[in-house]
Amino acid sequence: MRLGLFLVSPQWPGRTHGEALAETVRLARLADRLGLDDVWLAEHHFVSYGVCPSAVTLAGHLLAGTDRVGVGTAVSVLPVTHPVALAEQAALLDQLAPGRFTLGVGRGGPWRELVVQGGGADRFERGFAEELDALLGAWRDETVAGPGPVLPFPEVAVVPRPATPGGPAVRVAATSGATVDLAADRGLPLLLGMHADDTERAAMVRRWDERAGRAGAHVGVGIAHVADTHAAAQRSVRDALPGWLGPGLAGHVRADGAERTLRDPVAYTDLLCRLHPVGTVDDVAERVAATAAATGLEHLALMVQTTGDPARTTATVEALAALRERSSRL
Repeated sequence: MRLGLFLVSPQWPGRTHGEALAETVRLARLADRLGLDDVWLAEHHFVSYGVCPSAVTLAGHLLAGTDRVGVGTAVSVLPVTHPVALAEQAALLDQLAPGRFTLGVGRGGPWRELVVQGGGADRFERGFAEELDALLGAWRDETVAGPGPVLPFPEVAVVPRPATPGGPAVRVAATSGATVDLAADRGLPLLLGMHADDTERAAMVRRWDERAGRAGAHVGVGIAHVADTHAAAQRSVRDALPGWLGPGLAGHVRADGAERTLRDPVAYTDLLCRLHPVGTVDDVAERVAATAAATGLEHLALMVQTTGDPARTTATVEALAALRERSSRL
């Protein structure tokens, strides 16, 4: 099992933006030092849920400040950037740190960044396949053009070319069968979100593998927290996490101005604690093994900032690294 960290850069109550980002950098360097496989960086706009608006920018900083750990985006949101601009940035990182960068992409949500920074609702609703093909074409061919209809642009040469033939590794965030099919048709493995249970993730993995005709190197995202007892771990997360989730989730505003139903932060925390490894070291090992057996996933990226306490977060990262080392010996 490959184990990495999912770093959202959350702004916990009472913390500054700088403190939130500094903690992300600290955890990435800790993962590098302890031998975890990778770190995955979230991208959000205008909300305290996560204060990193450019996952590729933060990835460049972390690649320069670490020695061996892989760095990925989870995700770079395609409808709020031009796919050729994103291809250029990813190729640049691939040149500077060959083989260490993975570009995770997704459609994102129907939020106001679509009209502030992106291509509007039309790109969100109809443009994802077209954007993804432009991104891949920018690495595959010497030149790329956007035939439209959603995103037309003239033929251009992408500079620099990536160091990796065909470009850096790509993962596609999927929550629907249609997106699973789109990714499988292009041979792009999946990033599976933390809200899905093992049955749902197993179905998506199976659907992708059958459609692509091979097993994919998919990544599952979840949370993790380690304490001396199962009850203490569950209590710590259930007491703390809603305090970040509540204002963070409430900050998302729809691009069309329509009202939205807010996810209850306490109920969502309860769900995450049931689905993911929250407990003792042995509990975490058992939960990770159970997920692997149920889904076929061999790679997890776990959000460890579940209490807002850096010491507890560090202890969880150390436990995951020990588990990763133990599994590598089997």
